[in-house]
Amino acid sequence: MENKKVEANISMVISKVFSGLNMNALKYLLPFWMTPLTGVTIRCVFAAIAFWIIGLFAKPETSSAKDKFLLFLLGALGIYGFMFFYLVGLSKTTPVSSSIFSSLQPIWVFLIAVLFFKERITSLKVLGILVGLGGALLCIFTQKSDGYASDAFMGNMLCLVSSLAYAIYLVVSNRILKSVGVFTMLRYTFSGAAFSSLIVTAFTGFDAQVLSAPIHWQPFLLLLFVLIFPTVISYLLIPIGLKYLKTTLVAIYGYLILIVATVVSLLVGQDKFRWSQMIAILLICVSVYLVEVAESRDKSSGK
Repeated sequence: MENKKVEANISMVISKVFSGLNMNALKYLLPFWMTPLTGVTIRCVFAAIAFWIIGLFAKPETSSAKDKFLLFLLGALGIYGFMFFYLVGLSKTTPVSSSIFSSLQPIWVFLIAVLFFKERITSLKVLGILVGLGGALLCIFTQKSDGYASDAFMGNMLCLVSSLAYAIYLVVSNRILKSVGVFTMLRYTFSGAAFSSLIVTAFTGFDAQVLSAPIHWQPFLLLLFVLIFPTVISYLLIPIGLKYLKTTLVAIYGYLILIVATVVSLLVGQDKFRWSQMIAILLICVSVYLVEVAESRDKSSGK
């Protein structure tokens, strides 16, 4: 089991580094080389096809029709909802700001546990939640629209919603994974996400200049990177973390997204240094630390 936990931690590190780079690559692609909703469709359909092909070479897994339906529904609402809000939001704000909201996932995971699974709440946890939400509000209300962010307020709000949608996906998938295999989960959740994306695309249209002739190699190679590494490989690694680590710990690995996206954004000129963003990052880090300390105290006291 100890080896499995080490493997799970390594998997989460690799997954979240790819996710951080994903923000910078998508910011380059959106919305000029492809519209956000077209980007969601490309990612979901590509991942669904990839996971069904990869699953053909994996060990057979057993699952009930009910589990498969729940996974399909989770993908159609959870994964698609997360990517929908995430890509539309990222197209309007900066990678640094969007990654700040990804870091709120441990807070959302805890709140879901309190509301639906009777998690014990303490004054320290409440303080942690309030500090984290304060950091998020600071980012939302102080960032102005400029050359880096076309509509910072709306983009930040959409990224906030996307982080909540992903937290719901983490909590629900963690529970379903107790009874189904990893490839069953990936095949059916992304089939559900692809189904939703194709329905939406039927109404909104498909617009991806990156795929039109003649091929523009830089955006095309960045799109391939997004599809292979942050989409397929990253999502292949996440269930390993969910199976052997606490859901909250998996969410905390989202800090790597924040670190990678911030460093790369500043290096390549996708954002500029803002004190308000740095303070928001510190507040959210402190908030998750407070919640984790409170949970550790609960466990040590046997409550």
